[in-house]
Amino acid sequence: MDEVIRELPKRAQEKQTENKKYFTKLKKKPPKNLDYLMQELHEAEFEKTDCLKCANCCKTTGPLFTNIDVERIAKHFKLKPQKFIDQYLRIDEDNDYVLQSVPCTFLGADNYCSIYEVRPKACREFPHTDRKKFQQISNLTMKNVAICPAAFNIVEAMKKKLPM
Repeated sequence: MDEVIRELPKRAQEKQTENKKYFTKLKKKPPKNLDYLMQELHEAEFEKTDCLKCANCCKTTGPLFTNIDVERIAKHFKLKPQKFIDQYLRIDEDNDYVLQSVPCTFLGADNYCSIYEVRPKACREFPHTDRKKFQQISNLTMKNVAICPAAFNIVEAMKKKLPM
């Protein structure tokens, strides 16, 4: 798995031009069954992908924390939301709450998340490959294929199943 993760940014870079063209066409004319197809591809990939063997998303990027996330996680730690923010988060250039540093503070050496049950919405939905109106998040998907082997595989499978 380490080799796959090491090679992923390079492989994603090699596919970037092809993916950009593909997503441009997809945005212009999304097939009626796109959401259904993406759900199918997402489920098929995650039947064979074990995120605990990878956790590259947690090691290399930080999620956005919504106010609802902050309240829920702060409550879990029995902290006031502002105390949780001061302890773990910072405001980024887009004015969003993000982790002060990566890898994620809540990621254990065993790749388990210590706040899994109350994790942020962004973590729960990552890599967003089963999202409705998938064609609208092509920029995010382009970033995620360089981080997540499953997202990379899903996009490759999508291009085969749905040639544009």
